[in-house]
Amino acid sequence: MRLALDEAELAVRGGDVPVGAVVLAPDGTTVLGAGHNEREATGDPTAHAEVLAIRRAAARLGGWRLTDCTLVVTLEPCTMCAGALVQSRVDRVVYGARDEKAGAAGSLWDVVRDRRLNHRPEVVEGVLAAECAGVLTEFFRDR
Repeated sequence: MRLALDEAELAVRGGDVPVGAVVLAPDGTTVLGAGHNEREATGDPTAHAEVLAIRRAAARLGGWRLTDCTLVVTLEPCTMCAGALVQSRVDRVVYGARDEKAGAAGSLWDVVRDRRLNHRPEVVEGVLAAECAGVLTEFFRDR
C-alpha cells in the first residue's frame, strides 16, 4: 500500500485526485504496473489509477489476463475500475479507504463480487485506511 500511496502523491502534482494503484505479480512483491489518476493531465476520463496500472501490467506480461495478480489501490474502485478488474481476471483487490459515494467493491455497489459475473476477485479492504483517506481529505480541503 505504501507504493500505491507514493503513486497517489504523484497525482496531486498533476492536479488530480490523489489515488494510486499498483499491480503485483503472483509472488506478491514484484510490481508489474503502477498508476495514479491522470484524468486532468491527459484529458482522458478513463485515466483512473487502477485502469492505468492494469494496462501497464498487461503490457509488461504481454497479455490481458492478470491471473494470480493483486491490485493494491488507495481508494475503493469505482464501477468502471471494478469492471476492469473483473475483465482482467485479477485475483485479489486490496484497497485502503472506502468510497461511500462511488465505491464498487463493497460500499455502494459490489461489482467485483457479483455472482452473476464469471470472475470474482477476493477483496481485502481497509489497509492503511486512515492514511489513504487522509490524503484525499487533505486534497479536497485545499480545494
